[in-house]
Amino acid sequence: QMEESVKQRLQKKYTIAEARALNPLTLAYIGDGVYSEYIRRFLVSGGISNVNHLTKESIKYVRADGQSKMALALMDSLTDEEQTIVRRGRNTRSHVPKHARTIDYRYATGLEALVGYLELTGQKERLEELMVRGINLLSE
Repeated sequence: QMEESVKQRLQKKYTIAEARALNPLTLAYIGDGVYSEYIRRFLVSGGISNVNHLTKESIKYVRADGQSKMALALMDSLTDEEQTIVRRGRNTRSHVPKHARTIDYRYATGLEALVGYLELTGQKERLEELMVRGINLLSE
């Protein structure tokens, strides 16, 4: 009984309206984990097995400036709905860490909100398409 409800919650698919109604920082919270997993899979599959090296290599992808660069590069290829999600994430007031430029941090939050939105609404193919394009861009 209890396990069934846990399973239902883990598999919950959000409608566009439900996902849109979530706080952009909640979308970014989900997006942060999903985004990190993509980066980790990409780096591990490239043959790096030293964890310190993996962590060092992941920095250019997961730091605010890298995510901001990705967000800006993808903007033109996003649908109106996706651009709206990025903008809502970007415009949500949040604490900017000392090591990040405010504009970078805002766009990074926007990108993470978009990743969270696509994940929660089950748009896996679209998410993968954008991640492939974005990772490709950052690894040049």
